[in-house]
Amino acid sequence: MIQNDRELQVTLERIARMQKQVAELRRKETDPTNYRLSVSGYLAEIDRMNLEVREYLLSHPAEVLDSAVAA
Repeated sequence: MIQNDRELQVTLERIARMQKQVAELRRKETDPTNYRLSVSGYLAEIDRMNLEVREYLLSHPAEVLDSAVAA
């Protein structure tokens, strides 16, 4: 779970790197089945990280601070 803006930035950079890797595989892999097998893990991880980004951006900064103080 993303706790602060620095973690948000790191996650966004990881998403961008994985998207570039998938795009590169898409250009180089000639067999559709092999392509899907190769990128399915990347796409699942991109989906998971995008969900974390969405949850973090949906929360208000005051809520994040309140939960950090309560913990």
